[in-house]
Amino acid sequence: MHAMQYEITLPADYDMGIIRERVAAKGHLLDDCPGLGAKAYLIRERGIDGSPVNQYAPFYLWNTPEGMNSFLWGPGFQGIVDDFGRPQVQHWTGLAFADGAAAGASSKATKSAKSAKSAIRRRIRVPAATHLGGLAAELADETSQLVQREGAIYAAAAIDPRTWEALLFSVWDHESPKGQGDVFQVLHVSAPERTLLPAGRQW
Repeated sequence: MHAMQYEITLPADYDMGIIRERVAAKGHLLDDCPGLGAKAYLIRERGIDGSPVNQYAPFYLWNTPEGMNSFLWGPGFQGIVDDFGRPQVQHWTGLAFADGAAAGASSKATKSAKSAKSAIRRRIRVPAATHLGGLAAELADETSQLVQREGAIYAAAAIDPRTWEALLFSVWDHESPKGQGDVFQVLHVSAPERTLLPAGRQW
């Protein structure tokens, strides 16, 4: 599993309705994307849930590098570049994934998670003295614990061994969930291969 995100920070007076309309018109285009486990179309709005910025910041979980590459070198990402400029694409190698009770049998069978309302992303700097195997196990355990909470749809843990940044990402069926990290609104989730994402720890 590969986790990926890019953040497009917009002016303070930007009409976020433009992003909402964009996702409403184009979000379904990745509902059948090969290699894509799940893409959460995320926004933050200045002054809401503690956000200091307006931002469009979709978060991806890829099953295959071929799927990720097809998106990055194809028309989908080029459309982002054409409209907003080329953003820095952050990516992390997967440590763990888990579905929550709120995913529901019907949601798992479809290609989108229509009940998703919000997401939390917690970034964790990994000090040089950290025992890496212990950290990975802790993050995998926390992923499992997150999805046991009411309203959890799915959660993932990942790490970037270049910058030594780890993260926990979770998607929820209600607004303004409680938890540490940046809170995002979810406008849509494309999940063509979410059931193929490897469950549990990934080493």
